[in-house]
Amino acid sequence: MNVFFQKAERKQAKLRLALSGPTGSGKTESALKLAAGIGGRIAVVDTEDSSASLYADRYDFFAANLTPPYTPEKFINAIKAAEQGGFDILIMDSITHEWSGTGGCLEIVDTLTKGKFKGNSWGAWSEVTPRHRKFIDAILHSSIHIIVTLRSKMETQQVTDANGKKKVEKVGMKSEQRDGIEYEFTTVLDLNADHYAVATKDRTHIFSEPMVITEATGTSLKDWLLSGSADATIDGNQHLELETLMIQAGIDIEKFCQKRKLNSLLDVKQQVFDETCDGIKKIIERTKLTQNENEQQLKDQQEKTLENEYQLALKHIESAQSFNDLDYPANYFKGTKFEQNIINACTAKKDMEGWSA
Repeated sequence: MNVFFQKAERKQAKLRLALSGPTGSGKTESALKLAAGIGGRIAVVDTEDSSASLYADRYDFFAANLTPPYTPEKFINAIKAAEQGGFDILIMDSITHEWSGTGGCLEIVDTLTKGKFKGNSWGAWSEVTPRHRKFIDAILHSSIHIIVTLRSKMETQQVTDANGKKKVEKVGMKSEQRDGIEYEFTTVLDLNADHYAVATKDRTHIFSEPMVITEATGTSLKDWLLSGSADATIDGNQHLELETLMIQAGIDIEKFCQKRKLNSLLDVKQQVFDETCDGIKKIIERTKLTQNENEQQLKDQQEKTLENEYQLALKHIESAQSFNDLDYPANYFKGTKFEQNIINACTAKKDMEGWSA
């Protein structure tokens, strides 16, 4: 496939932000402040024993409590429920449970290793990694803003000082989730005990200095998210919708992209998305109509054939020379609309000839 270069533009985006910190660092309220500043209907997935509801007197939001087992699929379903519920922002507090909580990925791997894979942890990971990846993809492809919180713990290491003595030094906070998860988010903020946020990754350039998060921070994020080009390409959810429609319509996606000089469906522009989908839906409808017509023609032909065979069977019964000659028509028409008529004709023939089984 050819590769096509286009002028790079930053498109309007949906927020993907992670807040990491130890217990008491203010992750939940910081997430609520950011969401309130962005505006819109807020949903909270709470895995922390309804702790988010403690802030219900200060922030307007809807909450859903998740309980063990914390499988990836349970979190995926929560994301879908928020999308279908018409919410603008989803806070997942916290996604650490999906990884290391009861029934989370680590526990699933342990169970599979001891059971199904008989000590082979690599085999167990081959099943669990795709499930975890689907959870991450659900976050990345969501049509709404998503803020997640992660528990973290202090990482330490043993070093030797100038006097040759061993000592333990703190080397920073480590989120309790799969290694590398920070690469999946637009912005990752570490919160310390004083509630200051320090960016470990930030594409918005809003968090260049440590700061205490306020609703105004959320407003700044909203401005950044909306500052991209309105002539944007489709998002992850639209890509999946378009791809699904094309598969249903039997459209060759690679040829579709080549003809329009697109590297992939993700290069389709927002302003033509609805028009493209409507066109494909019409193709699907026409194909379905044609299939229905063909099926009806086939059904009519089968009915006509059966009717002809029924007339021939009546003649066969009339000319039958023995009781056994009636077996074929009686068996052939079982389960058809002519079954009872055939039985009646066979019975009449037997009575007329005086045959008995």
